[in-house]
Amino acid sequence: MKVDISDKRELHNPHRTDASIQTLTRYTAYTSAAVAQTDETVVIDASFLISEVIDRADLAQSGYVSQMESADHMGVMLNEKIESYIYAQHAQFTDFDNAAIGGSAGNIDISETNVDEVITGMLREIHEAKGSSLLERNGAFIVWRPADFEKLTRFMMANGFSTADNALKNGVKGGIDYMGVTHYQSNLLTAGHLFGGVKKVAHLGILRATYGQIVVDEKDPGLVSGVGITSRIDIKVKAWAKTAPVLFDILVA
Repeated sequence: MKVDISDKRELHNPHRTDASIQTLTRYTAYTSAAVAQTDETVVIDASFLISEVIDRADLAQSGYVSQMESADHMGVMLNEKIESYIYAQHAQFTDFDNAAIGGSAGNIDISETNVDEVITGMLREIHEAKGSSLLERNGAFIVWRPADFEKLTRFMMANGFSTADNALKNGVKGGIDYMGVTHYQSNLLTAGHLFGGVKKVAHLGILRATYGQIVVDEKDPGLVSGVGITSRIDIKVKAWAKTAPVLFDILVA
């Protein structure tokens, strides 16, 4: 994704309309088109928080380590929340269903025999959406569920030569490039939805002032005899009007 870590309130996506190409007749006047400037904006207003209290006796008996372990664990949980929040914004992306791979309308039942059709079908949709230049510059990705990634792995093992040999020898890890697409797997995807498309066009805004900041309250928060540890994130994901056609909500059974 395009990640923007800052203290600004809004994400901006300024763009302009393109003038159409005219057929020119020699010695004939041409017409200049007015160019309209547009600035799409979205407010970074999705906030999430995690807070814990450690009893003073427990803290004394476990020492400073317990407090730091809590802070580290919060960081892991909040980063996972960012990931799951991104996937939950699937309504912003372009629907990609079974009809997109040549079947009947409805969700795709991922199998070892059609996993390649999902990949090639998505690439075709990107080209048809006039995203060829973006694809060439940034590349493409798909985030699969673990069960789907297993089917992709089996497909790789059964096809090709060096790719199949490597898959059989070393297995397949997330973040592998295959058939012109980088493949990831996640257990945080929204049920019934995969995520794919062109890299670095979905926009993620993160508020720097709160991200990674741990607030420690040593004065018995909530009248509980203990130390409070709190952290929060403020984020927003946006698929802009011009890039949503190359980001896909892959609907799966």
